Amino acid sequence: MSVPVRVPFNVLAPGDDRAAIDAAIARVIDSGWFVLGPEVAAFEREFAAAAGAAEAAGVNTGTDALALALMALGIGRGDEVITSPLSAAYTALAIDMAGARPVFADLDPARLTIDPAAVAAAVTSRTRAIIPVHLYGQPADMPALHAVAARHGLAVVEDACQAHLATCGGVPVGRGSAAAAYSFYPTKNLGALGDGGAVTTDDPALAARIRRLRNGGQSTRYRHDERGVNSRLDELQAAVLRARLERLPAATAVRRRLAAAYRAGLAGAAVQVPPEHDPGHVYHLFPVLTPDRDRFQAHLAAAGVETLIHYPCPIPRQPAAAAWEPADCPVADRVTAEVVSLPLYPSLSDAAQAAVLSAARTFSR
Repeated sequence: MSVPVRVPFNVLAPGDDRAAIDAAIARVIDSGWFVLGPEVAAFEREFAAAAGAAEAAGVNTGTDALALALMALGIGRGDEVITSPLSAAYTALAIDMAGARPVFADLDPARLTIDPAAVAAAVTSRTRAIIPVHLYGQPADMPALHAVAARHGLAVVEDACQAHLATCGGVPVGRGSAAAAYSFYPTKNLGALGDGGAVTTDDPALAARIRRLRNGGQSTRYRHDERGVNSRLDELQAAVLRARLERLPAATAVRRRLAAAYRAGLAGAAVQVPPEHDPGHVYHLFPVLTPDRDRFQAHLAAAGVETLIHYPCPIPRQPAAAAWEPADCPVADRVTAEVVSLPLYPSLSDAAQAAVLSAARTFSR
């Protein structure tokens, strides 16, 4: 008989923001304007300000945000884009959508983000850009990556889909790069009630091109000046995101408090906790590592604690990646065999976290 779940991995139903979300939805319904209207325009301004960027362009998904940023930069067929082997596969699929080839550089084994030295070694005459992934909310080593990009004349598009409001060395993620891409999938730190995404940039011309490309390449209605796509953030999701954006700093502070409690409580436990390399970490997820992952998950499940794996297979090992002829990434191979995510979300109670810690501490390898 299975043990009832006492601590779910996540809770996505609206909580104390329910009234604000209901009001936002009602506002859009009453307006009768549902696509590319005042809510999207307002959210773009507000999110750009929160992210420390000059511009934001709302799109349909985080995947589209990455692909459109590359397309707007003129990156496509025949080009290579270096990225991380440890991410949701959509990071690499976005490169493929733009027409370029994903090239994978292995991980920094402590940070679990892309290793700048491996990036430098992967550069060829066809390399046009780097997409670092701020995995689990931990910013990649952006000063080192910007240095590699500057040496080789490469664009940097940051995958910040798990890193809303994160900073690296006190600098907002995305700053100093051509663009940053965000996802508002419901599980994200800033989540919609469906799909959504955005590109941030300090380049007004790039933002304007992304807005054209997301809307079929139209400069004015029914005039398509270039080949674009249909990838528009809708008014309902923009209104929901506006309601949640004002609560995001407080929610981020809760995530950091819970992460600190996990770090203290897991000291001496039979799992490895990746170190925090920057206080700008926003803890989208809280991963731990153990070679005995199956037993560890079963042990927590027996205590009613739900866990998930992010991610069980490195992107280069995915069947869909075979056409890209990816190189081996041994650090990513090891991490994906050992990583497991513990519950961490703003509504996680102290009692629930104590139950997770109690179960984790009683696990022995």
